[in-house]
Amino acid sequence: MYAVVRTGGKQYLVSEQEFLKVEKLSGEVGEPIVFDDVLLVSGEGEVKVGRPRLDGARVTGTIVEQGRDKKIIVFKMKRRKGYRKKQGHRQPYTGVKVTSIEV
Repeated sequence: MYAVVRTGGKQYLVSEQEFLKVEKLSGEVGEPIVFDDVLLVSGEGEVKVGRPRLDGARVTGTIVEQGRDKKIIVFKMKRRKGYRKKQGHRQPYTGVKVTSIEV
């Protein structure tokens, strides 16, 4: 069984017992979390598609970690002008382990 959920402006394909890295969500490690914005659920040979979301469907999980991703380098330069700008960025994320998908 798998589902498509929307969180943080992105859509994720999830299945049970899967680890998922999503945009930073509030909560402590070990707390349960519920995704109510479910767009699609597939299981037992049938696919249910919401318009735009499925009513009554939810994906539950637990927060495994709160962290920051690897650093990316943002480098801007204009040729022949002597302009250079180097900047780093680390995006915060929440690690979630999906425990169940309910329709």
